[in-house]
Amino acid sequence: MPAFDVAVIGAGVVGGAVARALSGFAIQTVLLEAAADVGTGTSKANTAILHTGFDAQPGSLEARLVARGYELMGAYAEEVGIPVERTGAVLVAWNEEERAQLPALEEKAHANGSDDVRRVGRDELYALEPQLGPDVRGGLLVPRESILCPFTATLALATEAVLNGVELRLSSPVLSAAREGTEYRLGTPAGPVAARWVVNAAGLQADTVEALFGKQRFRVRPRRGELIVFDKLARSLAQRVILPVPTKTTKGVLIAPTVFGNLLLGPTAVDVQDREDRSTTREGLDYLLARGVRIVPALAGEEVTAAYAGLRAATESSDYQVHFDADERYLCLGGIRSTGVSASLALAEHAVELLSSALALPPRPRRRKVHMPPVGEAMRRPYEDAGRVAHNPDYGRIVCHCERVSVGEIRDALRAPIPACTLDGLRRRTRCLQGRCQGFYCLARLTALMAEETGRTASSFLEALA
Repeated sequence: MPAFDVAVIGAGVVGGAVARALSGFAIQTVLLEAAADVGTGTSKANTAILHTGFDAQPGSLEARLVARGYELMGAYAEEVGIPVERTGAVLVAWNEEERAQLPALEEKAHANGSDDVRRVGRDELYALEPQLGPDVRGGLLVPRESILCPFTATLALATEAVLNGVELRLSSPVLSAAREGTEYRLGTPAGPVAARWVVNAAGLQADTVEALFGKQRFRVRPRRGELIVFDKLARSLAQRVILPVPTKTTKGVLIAPTVFGNLLLGPTAVDVQDREDRSTTREGLDYLLARGVRIVPALAGEEVTAAYAGLRAATESSDYQVHFDADERYLCLGGIRSTGVSASLALAEHAVELLSSALALPPRPRRRKVHMPPVGEAMRRPYEDAGRVAHNPDYGRIVCHCERVSVGEIRDALRAPIPACTLDGLRRRTRCLQGRCQGFYCLARLTALMAEETGRTASSFLEALA
């Protein structure tokens, strides 16, 4: 069979970024994803923060790549229309023990290049965030921390890769790998894939894929993080991301605005065995609510819109697990954890640097650009664009009233280069189903539209949702 030059395993934000980077070269690349859509793992269930890397371990690979990735993602977001809001953050100390750690955290931030991070006292913190609870002792102001839409970021990267020649194969988990001369034969349920080089960006399955290549350099320990989404009426309670003083095992529970106009509380940090266990628990949600009310007491009177859980690819190491085996034509990008969306473009840049030392990468002469639909609350949404509605009235026909999503946007998502094939995929592309009613009002109309566009039955989408 014809061999690809590079096979990228995993179409999360890191794999998508690598595939996009490789699409800039005149080589044949395939992007293999186990799920039926891109970005269905850690990339879709996280705190949606664009980190500066101020609190990373100085000198670590993560510190370097998150700082670089922050700049790259900020520029890329502006170019292609990924929602980003430059809210800034405050890190809050709630007792004397935590306040004693602030000088060291400030010094760490400066060592990581975040020279604008500074200590602030109790009075200034309350001036910045008046809704904070009564026990504040002091904190740090982190002016450049931001929030973004991780759904759009992942989809933009994968879409740009596909538009520029990368072949995307969904529902194609890599189950075996055998080297035959200068090529690998990768076994998938859809048939074998031949590739001369392999990039492992498999996230929670990175160590499983490593084992297929005879490697046992790290072990993924899934860490479940539960999160609560509050109604849009709670948005005014926090102007910035409110961070805790981190511990050795977790960054702790935070409160953050979202680009959709909600308020986010979480995550928990519980190690689990099941790599598919994204369930929420009574214990986890009770813990979050108790922490949240301590941070911002007014949250006690706010309504919850949704709760969800994500899994981070934690390992026994505190740093990224990046290993390049040039002689074996294999590159591993593992252990990326919760900073993946922030570091993704820098990881891709780093991957290209490593691969180019052993693989010829002639530049592709012309590239197609992408521009993503405006889904951020601070953006001009399609229903607000009179010219767009006049040209196509479907953009003025609202189907999801909670999130103001139009029929035109639904049709666009179903006809895109990487189309939505499930209700969850439609939600991540358009915001539908994630408002107050959680689909109670619009679900029937959405499934009818999906059936009309795809030729499938409406009930098949409901069965997949269940």
